[in-house]
Amino acid sequence: MIHIKSFVCNPYQENTYLLYDDTGSAAIIDPGMYGPYEEQQLSDFIRAEGLTPELLLNTHCHIDHVLGNRYCYDQYGLLPQFHEGELPLLMEVQNYAPQMGIRYDISPIAETFLPSSGTVSLGQHSLELIFAPGHSPAHLCFLSRDANFLIGGDVLFKGSIGRTDLPGGNHQQLLDSIVYKLYVLPAETVVYPGHGPQTTIGHEKNTNPFIRG
Repeated sequence: MIHIKSFVCNPYQENTYLLYDDTGSAAIIDPGMYGPYEEQQLSDFIRAEGLTPELLLNTHCHIDHVLGNRYCYDQYGLLPQFHEGELPLLMEVQNYAPQMGIRYDISPIAETFLPSSGTVSLGQHSLELIFAPGHSPAHLCFLSRDANFLIGGDVLFKGSIGRTDLPGGNHQQLLDSIVYKLYVLPAETVVYPGHGPQTTIGHEKNTNPFIRG
């Protein structure tokens, strides 16, 4: 069984997710921790539950989703894994963070990148990669078919969709990603987004005012 713990982080109120199974294997997804207090919240929970972080995943590389990458590397020796198409976005963070008044400890970069399809392993489980660009050039979502949930990043929100006015955004591409990549999932699939409360694929198909399945 995969357990999910979320932490709301940084000035952007970003959702950082910790996934872990009964063996204690854990994955940190989109670490947005900003400052010692938020870093401590994550590490205290990991320590209290006796977890072993084995994966550091980024759905995409906008600033609010990578602020904790350096901490996770320093603390757990994990290099962030994301699609290579997000690398230009990550490189830009160090340039614009000071202009926004945000302290940013530069993220390390792995020598390998995630593909646009396939799986990553977490303990005795696997997460399926879903390539869903539009909010960013090479956005990935992480799907657990067994546990019926999707870590959706900034593609689909409860009653909303990801913004596309940032560098690398493409509105039509985002709509296509939602319709052809996410809305084809079972209606009961729980979506854990990058901001705000969780929702389900079925709920959004029926009620999301921005796009209908």
